[in-house]
Amino acid sequence: MISVSDALQTLFDLTLRLSSERVPLTSANGRILSERVETTRTQPPFDASSMDGYALGPTDGTDRFQIMGESAAGHPFSSHLNPGQAVRIFTGAVVPKGADRVLIQEDAERSSNMITTQTMPLKGANIRTAGSDFFPGQGLDAPRRLTPNDIALLAAMNIADVPVARRPVVAIMATGDELVVPGEAPGPGQIVASNTYGLHALFRTVGADVRILPIARDSLSSLKLGFDLAEGADLIVTIGGASVGDHDLVATVAKDIGMEQAFHKVAMRPGKPLMSGKLGRSMMIGLPGNPVSAMICGVIFVMPVLRAMMGLPPRAAARFQMPLLRAIQANGPREHYMRARQIDGRVEVFDKQDSSLLSVLGSADLLVVRPPHDVAHDAGELVDCVSLTDTTV
Repeated sequence: MISVSDALQTLFDLTLRLSSERVPLTSANGRILSERVETTRTQPPFDASSMDGYALGPTDGTDRFQIMGESAAGHPFSSHLNPGQAVRIFTGAVVPKGADRVLIQEDAERSSNMITTQTMPLKGANIRTAGSDFFPGQGLDAPRRLTPNDIALLAAMNIADVPVARRPVVAIMATGDELVVPGEAPGPGQIVASNTYGLHALFRTVGADVRILPIARDSLSSLKLGFDLAEGADLIVTIGGASVGDHDLVATVAKDIGMEQAFHKVAMRPGKPLMSGKLGRSMMIGLPGNPVSAMICGVIFVMPVLRAMMGLPPRAAARFQMPLLRAIQANGPREHYMRARQIDGRVEVFDKQDSSLLSVLGSADLLVVRPPHDVAHDAGELVDCVSLTDTTV
């Protein structure tokens, strides 16, 4: 049995970075930029007015200017302004040659084709100079998860196709004679497979292409068929059948078809019966069957692996500290991931921590992480936490 940190490092050692592909700008949000992109243009490409008003030629000590024309967005004034001359100008329009400031319209008195300044603006006022946003050669560094703000910047850079990491293909295979799919009536001793669908949703939040395979029954032939159906996946995630019972056959079948096992069992709670290895070109992670255990292992192990596959730095789920709302008892010999929730800037650990209680997990937005043999903590003491609501970082 290995520690959580050793298990995660082993998983990172098994992880292969995915290839890159180019996607249209409209499909790039949330994807991982795989290589640096640079612009070849200047933004803004010309000196532009930031206000509606009047572009003034050299002042030459005067406060009266003759209006020579108009500069609107997309329709520049083409002549040069001399001292005592001005152009009516609108936001985003080209500042004419010779103009060195823009007078906002509220500070101008106009009579026919003449204006008088009430307050003379400083030189350069209300002008966005060419290149004040970016110059050729500037860009975005990789890797990074692209946001809507990045998409707007890429569009301004005139980049229509974006190099991103290919989406990891994940095949999820739940195992067990006791399982039925949602919508099907369970027979005697059967339950509805829930963690399959929770993990499907979880992996999609990080950008994976997720396939749900048919439930594999507790037989060598059914499990073998399930692995055959997973062929081509970058990551195969099995659920259940990874413990040591007579009907826990996943490790046996995986080994028979060539899996190189890396570890089996992790010193954590919940989630002890966890295994991983390589199966051909695919990576495999075997999760526990208890639904809460599977979901927590998905957050702690699978999500970091998927991020690393797409080129992001290999790192554990982000931790932060919060003060306890209520005291908690000392921890046992395994690292414990306790379901909890935030209340007014403090974290409340739920009394019920059984690994089958999805209702408790559904009320949780945090995991409180307890190291092995952690001492008891009083209300107000700081504890390490992992978010259950922001799993993409």
